[in-house]
Amino acid sequence: MSQLVSAQPTVTAPATFARNEPGAFLAALRSPWYALIADLQDTVLTTTVAYAKSRGLKALYLPLTTRTITCPSGLGSDTSPVPVTVNGVDTYLPDSLQFLLEYGSQIATEGGYTIMPSFRNEIPDKTHLGQFTHSEAEFPGGLDDLIDYVEGYVKALAGAVLDQHGGRLAGARGDISHLERMVTAGHFARLTFDEAARLLADEPGCVEDEGEGRSLTRKGEHQLMSRVGEFLWVTHFDHLTVPFYQAFGDSEGRTARNADLLFGIGEVVGSGERHTGGEEVRKALAMHNVPEHDYAWYVDMKEQMPLRTSGFGMGVERFLMWVLNHDDIRDIPLVSRVNEPGAWPDAVIRP
Repeated sequence: MSQLVSAQPTVTAPATFARNEPGAFLAALRSPWYALIADLQDTVLTTTVAYAKSRGLKALYLPLTTRTITCPSGLGSDTSPVPVTVNGVDTYLPDSLQFLLEYGSQIATEGGYTIMPSFRNEIPDKTHLGQFTHSEAEFPGGLDDLIDYVEGYVKALAGAVLDQHGGRLAGARGDISHLERMVTAGHFARLTFDEAARLLADEPGCVEDEGEGRSLTRKGEHQLMSRVGEFLWVTHFDHLTVPFYQAFGDSEGRTARNADLLFGIGEVVGSGERHTGGEEVRKALAMHNVPEHDYAWYVDMKEQMPLRTSGFGMGVERFLMWVLNHDDIRDIPLVSRVNEPGAWPDAVIRP
């Protein structure tokens, strides 16, 4: 039975993320909103560790720099990386630790996981952050194994949140029935991109086609969730609209063995099966117009140590938006990196 206490939230975000005047950050420190988020973050971390351990995965410590980005400047990339210089070395902050987790899966043979910051050269808005917390894992197996892991993972998270904070959330935010529905759901609904496109053919603005392939819009994601199911997998996107590293879903290479899990605001988990060997990686790099020399070590590893793995990335802030029934991701980080001055300010007035 749902612990519905109030239709109106009693704990609300102080909306301090855009303020740069002296002392503005103190409003966040005094706010019960961020005290609640801090406790939810702890639950996400401890539950992630327990769940991954139960599935045999190992925690992997990985560097916060990389010269191998998952958003190359080729077809299928929807963002750009953040270049930095560290100790005189030109490198990038990671947009994802996927490639290093694939590397780690050669050592931790049952797979590995991590929760780390990711950085993308994006302008923050209500559903995007340029710096966010990424729960990621990579392990041997195919797309079905991946979907099984992720469904169990998000249900474990929702269950832990209910167990540890259900009453508090009901009083603070009103409705927690969405958490209960996830915990008690059977297998989530699942359809291919082709099936999704046919289903949405009667509704303009749901599917975009820019010539190289089709993609779902946010409107399309919401339409699918309302028509098919609150928790929904969309699989086998057009390959040229996803990054090159996703395995081919058919012999022609038209589709990818990838899967997006939609709930709440839309896509919360992005995932997929990877190419097993070097030949497939080379073919995909050429298809996506990505220079092979940027990924030479990755091709070598796939050629010398072929391994079928799958992996996912979940934006923790997007998950917490859903938990809190909130509509602006910029209110979720404990320390905001939104609207910071570009150059060094006269005085550093925010943490």
